[in-house]
Amino acid sequence: MKYEHKPIEERWQKKWEEAGVFHASASTDKPKFYALIEFPYPSGQGLHVGHPRSYTALDIVSRRRRLMGYNVLYPIGWDAFGLPTENFAIKNHVHPAIVTQKNIARFRQQLQALGLSFDWSREINTTDPSYYKWTQWIFLQMFRRGLAYKKEMSVNWCTSCKCVLANEEVVNGVCERCGSEVVHKVKSQWMLKITEYAQRLVDDLDLVDYPERVKAQQRNWIGRSTGAEVRFRTSHGEELTVYTTRPDTLYGATYMVLSPEHPYLETWADSLRNLDEIRAYQQEASKKSDFERTEVAKEKTGVRLDGVTATNPLTGKEIPIFISDYVLVSYGTGAIMAVPGHDTRDWEFAKKFNLPIIEVVQGGNVEQEAFTDCETGVMVNSGILNGLTVEEAKKKIIAYLAEQGIGEQKVNFKLRDWVFSRQRYWGEPIPIVHCDKCGFVALPESELPLTLPEVKSYEPTDNGESPLAHMTDWVNTTCPHCGGPARRETDTMPQWAGSSWYFLRYMDPHNDKALAGKEALEYWSPVDWYNGGMEHTTLHLLYSRFWHKFLYDIGVVPTPEPYAKRTSHGMILGENGEKMSKSRGNVVNPDEIVNEYGADTMRLYEMFIGDFEKAAPWNTASIKGSRRFLERYYALTERLVPGDQITPALERPFHKTIKKVGEDIENLKFNTAIASLMALINDISDAGSINREELRVFTLLLNPFAPHVTEEVWAQAKLGTGLVAEQSWPEYDEEKCKESMVEIALQVSGKVRDRIEIPVEYTKEQAIQAAKDQPKIAAELSGKQIVKEIYVPGKLVNLVAK
Repeated sequence: MKYEHKPIEERWQKKWEEAGVFHASASTDKPKFYALIEFPYPSGQGLHVGHPRSYTALDIVSRRRRLMGYNVLYPIGWDAFGLPTENFAIKNHVHPAIVTQKNIARFRQQLQALGLSFDWSREINTTDPSYYKWTQWIFLQMFRRGLAYKKEMSVNWCTSCKCVLANEEVVNGVCERCGSEVVHKVKSQWMLKITEYAQRLVDDLDLVDYPERVKAQQRNWIGRSTGAEVRFRTSHGEELTVYTTRPDTLYGATYMVLSPEHPYLETWADSLRNLDEIRAYQQEASKKSDFERTEVAKEKTGVRLDGVTATNPLTGKEIPIFISDYVLVSYGTGAIMAVPGHDTRDWEFAKKFNLPIIEVVQGGNVEQEAFTDCETGVMVNSGILNGLTVEEAKKKIIAYLAEQGIGEQKVNFKLRDWVFSRQRYWGEPIPIVHCDKCGFVALPESELPLTLPEVKSYEPTDNGESPLAHMTDWVNTTCPHCGGPARRETDTMPQWAGSSWYFLRYMDPHNDKALAGKEALEYWSPVDWYNGGMEHTTLHLLYSRFWHKFLYDIGVVPTPEPYAKRTSHGMILGENGEKMSKSRGNVVNPDEIVNEYGADTMRLYEMFIGDFEKAAPWNTASIKGSRRFLERYYALTERLVPGDQITPALERPFHKTIKKVGEDIENLKFNTAIASLMALINDISDAGSINREELRVFTLLLNPFAPHVTEEVWAQAKLGTGLVAEQSWPEYDEEKCKESMVEIALQVSGKVRDRIEIPVEYTKEQAIQAAKDQPKIAAELSGKQIVKEIYVPGKLVNLVAK
C-alpha cells in the first residue's frame, strides 16, 4: 500500500479542526499546560523552513502533554504592526491593513498545512482594535502611575526608516531591522520607566527556569553595579557628580571627562574660551551611534575645556575637564573621573593628551600600560588607603566620602528607560491629548480603542513627525479634563507594545470587559513553557517581563513572572551554511517540501536535523531518509498479526523506547527520540511481524512527530476508538527497561584483547572467571602470573599479568 501524503494530511487537518480536538477547554478540572511560541510577524515573503522549527518542537511537547491528560493551551496569533508592512504600503499605495490581512491569510494557510496543533479558536491579531484597546489601556495605567512620561532627549534616529529606535534596536551602530545608519537627534519622546523595575528584573531571574545564557544576557543588559557617587568641585562653582565602581582609585583621578551632551556645557558656555571648538566636537559626536562612540578599539578624541577645571576631592589638586564621545549622557551621570593608571581607555586618552598617570594599585608598570588586573591588589600613593587590599579600600573610602559629605554608596544600572514613541502610522495610537492648560491628559477608558484614521500618505514627514500629524480633523480635539481645545498625540507605539502582553490575551481572547478574565488568568498563569530566539532576550523578553510585573503590581495578573520556563532554538541555515535570507538566495520554501514529501516528513526532518538548541544547515537530499522511515512505518500494517500484548522478544525494546522518547521530548532531544524510534522499527523488522498492541504503542510514540500518518494508520488498522490525539500516552515498566546482558571489554595488562557479553547481575568473581575462560585471554595469560584482577561493573575486566 503506497503512502500518499497529500490526501492523508488534508483529511486529518480537516477532521481535527471540525472536532476542535486542539481547542483548550474552559473547564479547570484537568491540570493545565500552557505552551507558547513567539507569535510571528506576517511578512510578505511568508514562511521559510527555518520558522517552523520552534513551532514544531512545542507542538510535539503539546501533543504529548494532551496524551498525558493535560488541558493544553497552544495558541497562535499575529504580531502584525510594523515597519515592513508600512513601507510596502507606501511603495504600493495600499492600506497597511489590507497588506496585513493578505499576509496573515498566507501565513495561516502555511501553518495549517504543517499540522500544528494550535488552538485556532483563540487566534489574535495586534492590529485588531479589539486587541489594541487593551494595549492602550495598559499604557494609560502606566501613565496614571508615572511610568509613562514625555521628555526631550537625544534619541537614535534611523536614517532609512525615519523613526526613533530604542537602544536595544541599534545593533553594531545600525538599525536592527533595515541595517541603515543610525544618528542622534533631539526629540520629544514618550518613555516607559523600565528602570523602576531594574532591580526586580535582575532578582526575579532566580524565580524562573531559563537557560543560563539567557539569564546572563539579561543581567548584562540591565547592568547592575555597586559603586559610589563622588562630588568634584569645579572652578565655576558647581559640583560635578560622577558614578564609579572603583572609588578605591580616587587618588589616581588626574582628569575628568564629560559627555558632549552634558547640560553643564550650556551653563558654562560664557566661561569657556574655546566654545567654537567645543561646539564643532558636539556636532561631530551627534552623528555617531552609541555603539561607535563606546567601541573600545576606536581612536580617542576629545576637547579640553579652556575656562573650567575641577578639584580632586581627596588630593585637593586641580585637574582638567575634557569632553569626549566615549562618555554617554545616558549612563551614570554623564561624567566620569579618569584614572589612567588602571583603565585602558583612560590610559590611551591620557597618553594622547599628555596627562599625568599615577599608580594607585601596585602590580604593573603604568607608564607602559594600564594595570587593570588589580582586583586583589594593594593600594599605594593613596593616602588613607595605603596598604589596604582593593576590597578593604572600597569599603573605607565609601565610608570616608559619606563622613566628609562628598559622596555615598550607589547602585547603578546600565538599563535606560524605554523609548516608546515611533513617528510612523502603522502602530497603536497613543491615547493621550495635550492641552495648553492641563498638559498631557489621558483619554477616558470609555473612548478606547482610539483607532487609526484613514490617511492619504503613510510617509513620515520631513521634520520627523508622524503621518498622523497631517490629519488635523483627527488631531484637533477637546481636552477630556477641561473641555478646552487640545491636540491628540501623533506618535504611535512601537511594535514591541502588542507583544509585551499577548500571552495574557490568549487566556481569554474574546473578553470585551477586560484584557482577560480573573478566572482565566488564575488558571492559565504563568506560561509553563515559552520557546523563542536568543535574539529577543534583551528586547521582547525583557519588555514583556516589565509589563507583566507592572500588571502584577496593580493586581491584574496573579504571578510576578510571565513565563515559568524559557528555552531557545538554533536557526536552520541555508544549504550553504549561512542564515536564510532572500538576498542570499538560500531560502527554502516549506510549501515545496510539504507538496513533494509531506508535512509529516518535514516535521520529522526538522526535528532530526541535529541538536535543537544549535544551528543546523538544511539539506534537501537528507530529507529523503525521513520520508523512507515514514514509508516503513506506513507499511507495518501489511505485517500486522493478532495480539493484545507486546511479545517477549520486543518487550524490552518497547519499554526502553517509551521511556526514552518521553524523556527526550521533555529535554528537547528530538533527534535522539527519533533515532530510538528508528531503532525500534528495525527491531520490529527483525522480528518479522508486528501485532496490534505493538502497532498501537508505536503509533502513539510517533504521533507527536508525525500526526497525520499516525492518525491514518490508527484508523485503517482500527487500533482504538476516537482519534490518536484523544488517547493516552503509553507507560513503561522500569524493570523491563533494564538490559539482561551487557558487553564488556577484556583487557590483559591494560590492552583490549577481546569483548564478551555477560549477564548484568554477574559478580566480580563471575565476570573475571568468564574472562579467563575465553580462548584469546587464556592464550594471552599462558606462562604468565596474574598479579592484579580489576572489574569495572558493566565496562571491563583487566587482568594485570607478568
